[in-house]
Amino acid sequence: MHSHRLPKGFPMRRRLASALAISVLTTVAAVVPTTVAEAGHHDRAIAIGHRGASGYRPEHTLASYRLAIAQGADYVEPDLVATKDGALVARHENEISGTTNVAQQPEFADRRTTKTIDGVPVTGWFTEDFTLAELKRLRAIERLPAVRPGNTAYDGLFEVPTFQEVIDLVTSESRRRGRQIGIYPETKHPTYFQSIGLSLEEPLVRTLRKNHLDDRNDAVYIQSFETANLRKLDKLTHNKLVQLVQVAGRPYDFVVAGDPRTYLDLVKPDGLRWIDRYADGIGAEKALIIPRDANGFLLAPTTLVRDAHRAGLIVHAWTFRAENQFLPADFRIGTDPNAHGDLASEFRVFLRTGLDGVFSDFPDLAVAAVRR
Repeated sequence: MHSHRLPKGFPMRRRLASALAISVLTTVAAVVPTTVAEAGHHDRAIAIGHRGASGYRPEHTLASYRLAIAQGADYVEPDLVATKDGALVARHENEISGTTNVAQQPEFADRRTTKTIDGVPVTGWFTEDFTLAELKRLRAIERLPAVRPGNTAYDGLFEVPTFQEVIDLVTSESRRRGRQIGIYPETKHPTYFQSIGLSLEEPLVRTLRKNHLDDRNDAVYIQSFETANLRKLDKLTHNKLVQLVQVAGRPYDFVVAGDPRTYLDLVKPDGLRWIDRYADGIGAEKALIIPRDANGFLLAPTTLVRDAHRAGLIVHAWTFRAENQFLPADFRIGTDPNAHGDLASEFRVFLRTGLDGVFSDFPDLAVAAVRR
């Protein structure tokens, strides 16, 4: 039997929550299967609208989030970046030439520049060089026009929403529909934004608090690919935190700090126990859960879901997309990479591993899968 003693300096909110969880799990594990006892608070996996319903509408627009909610998503996911005047807005990246019509606006031609973001040179237009008022003059466009040509019909129709506008939508739709819809923000490039004096954490926490969404029991998860900002958030908020992990690379804050650990180190049992000190779960790239062979066919599942549950962490997997090019070879239909394959079957296989949630560009299909 391993010890349940909590690390010295463990934040009190997690100390209490962990002590309760340990007590409950010890009792429950005697009468229910291990996977159920460890699976978290939900009686089924949750369906998360990835950037809204981005398979059907340009991502990170109120129209995309609204459609995800209409399709039954439990949570919608805004990626957050900062403007020059410190507003949080929903964009996949701070470089916005691929998701807005900024390149077609002569008034902003001189804002095009090259910056180093997380060690990589990037050329384009960046949210931190625009005030919110300026950004509101732009309109969203489809990021993957060749893959999702139908979405280009909506190019130029929608603004770049603020985080507050996303919260307002979720709040009003929850009230109108009589069900609690959650919000799942991701802080993008937090080390970079910290370095230019536009820290993301404080305005994020401030906005959630202002909207009475800062309680541990609120339907909010905050996620990041970096660890330092989540560890900072652990001291600033009671909201649930999720460490994003992927197959390649390492968190950029590790690069800056000279920490040699990679994401693959973090998904080993010792790494998962370390994550459990500050976070409530992991958001895992699909290949960490069920890898593929050289021809794209699925191999046997790894032990990651089981290992994470044993460490006290929930597991949400990303990203489930319907197009053949994103699917395992097992579930592709025909040879057109942009045609839709059998996403329902991919969901079935992955949900059997005991996942607690799935991120999908197609929330309707995710909802059908988790409810089945």
